[in-house]
Amino acid sequence: MQLRYESRTSELWFKGSSPQKKLINAAENCVDEALCGLARASGGLSLLRGHRVVLRSDLDPLRGKVALLSGGGSGHEPAHAGYVGAGMLSAAVAGAVFASPPPASVLAAILCLHSAGASGVLLIVKNYTGDRLNFGLAAEQARNRGVDVDTVVVADDCAFNCPGKAGKRGLCGTILVHKLAGGLAEEGCSLVQIVTRVSEVLLGTGTLGVGLSPCSVPGCRPTFELPPGRMELGLGIHGEPGVKRSKVASADEVVSAMIDHMTSADSRSSLQLKAGDALVVCVNNLGALSRLEMAVVTRAAVVCLENRGMVVARVMAGSFMTSLEMAGMSLTLMRASPEILRLFDAKTSAPAWPNLSGGCVSGRGYLADPTAVPAGAHDANLPEGPRSPVMRKALERVCSTLLDHQEKLNALDRASGDGDCGNTHAQAARDIQVWLQSHVVPGCPGQLLSALAALVQEKMGGSSGALYSLFLTAASGHMTEGQSHAAAWASAMYAGMEAVKRYGGADLGDRTMLDALQPAVEELMKLNGATPGGEIAVLKAAAQKAAAGADSTRGLAAKAGRASYVAAERLTLPDPGAEAVAAIFGAVSEALEEPHL
Repeated sequence: MQLRYESRTSELWFKGSSPQKKLINAAENCVDEALCGLARASGGLSLLRGHRVVLRSDLDPLRGKVALLSGGGSGHEPAHAGYVGAGMLSAAVAGAVFASPPPASVLAAILCLHSAGASGVLLIVKNYTGDRLNFGLAAEQARNRGVDVDTVVVADDCAFNCPGKAGKRGLCGTILVHKLAGGLAEEGCSLVQIVTRVSEVLLGTGTLGVGLSPCSVPGCRPTFELPPGRMELGLGIHGEPGVKRSKVASADEVVSAMIDHMTSADSRSSLQLKAGDALVVCVNNLGALSRLEMAVVTRAAVVCLENRGMVVARVMAGSFMTSLEMAGMSLTLMRASPEILRLFDAKTSAPAWPNLSGGCVSGRGYLADPTAVPAGAHDANLPEGPRSPVMRKALERVCSTLLDHQEKLNALDRASGDGDCGNTHAQAARDIQVWLQSHVVPGCPGQLLSALAALVQEKMGGSSGALYSLFLTAASGHMTEGQSHAAAWASAMYAGMEAVKRYGGADLGDRTMLDALQPAVEELMKLNGATPGGEIAVLKAAAQKAAAGADSTRGLAAKAGRASYVAAERLTLPDPGAEAVAAIFGAVSEALEEPHL
């Protein structure tokens, strides 16, 4: 895929914009309060008094082993304090938002781990100047105190084709390093062994981010300007400039463009991959993407890599290294050997590490076959009976009536819903018409009702489809070949109405379809005592009751359904669902009043 790229504006904030809203108490206290909240919520974490340092609560198991320390500016949560725990970091030090932690706090954390009996301390540092300087200074001070300290600098950014002197930035690949180094330390590897192995792994690790919006430090304006409909490829986790701007594209297109950029042979920052390579894939939410979007992007990443011949060995998707509320994501790819996968799968108590499957993603079947069920009644051609022509005529009249009422019902629905009530009923009517063209109307009314229930459940959709299907399903159980007289029809309609009330949660007077349905069904119950030939009069009266019930909803406050969220003073028209029911009863009454051949 080719994206049209634009240069980024040199503006670093929105002109005249005010600080973004944050759910905090005060900007100057938010980091300390956030660390406190994490420690209070996680039984395995403690805070080092006087410093923004999060420690394992159980430091005793570190005796004789290498301790791991990482950190950086706040605003990237859950990094890095969320990865403190057995099998990952021993401690994490936090700076102010987007600011490197002070060397005094880094040193305090090193000395605390050393005093707990750690054989050495490994500092895992993202490649930013402030982090390198402050962690480096603390490392030198610790060495002067006799502590065995070494450093691994993570530089996994694939954005720039020709990185400058500062080198590639440290991004979400840092989290994978925490996990692998933590696994090696847990197994008792020496400091030199861990540094050597992790450095090798970093040669096969790359990350690239894409942003759809800026972020803002608490109390400050957004870090940069990104016009609506634009995205930025290769931006940093603090809002630093990326390398390319373009229009927002589909998830598949964006992911494909990202992988193209990450693996470009023309780039000195690229990650060289070939068909057959096994990969650990990390899809990282930069802060504000919904879980729905993240799942779509994750699928796109897996499919794209597999289509290029890669083997996706493991996938992790979620918020791992964020950039406050930035809408965007980063993609990290790590070449995976059996040893890497073993360390990746090792258990950890770190609260932010996800509970992942230990199996290979590529090649795993992920589709299950549904249980075989008999063909639906609406798919079968059942035998006709003497009442089939009459029932067909009634159905045809109902369908034509609903189609005639489509715009009227839509107009009513616009006042209280999303304006598609007429469309929904018209779609059901058209589907029934199609069904009538290829099926006979079964002589058993119960079979007809069952067929209609299956049809509207499948075709109508939404809450209307569920309600009508409930009504017809419950009614069908009361109608058999031998019990299809008028009284049986009345009992069936009553059973359907009760099912709608029971499962729908509405009642008479709630401004729903029941305000037309219940008065009509109660009138139909008079069929139990109707004299021969008096059935049509009862049916006509039921249709009139339905129409009156629908009209009565003009003055009712909605207590159920979507209309219940609309102010009562705005509801001056009849309820569209009730009007649809009244139209159906009227159509059946008219059809049965006409003489039959």
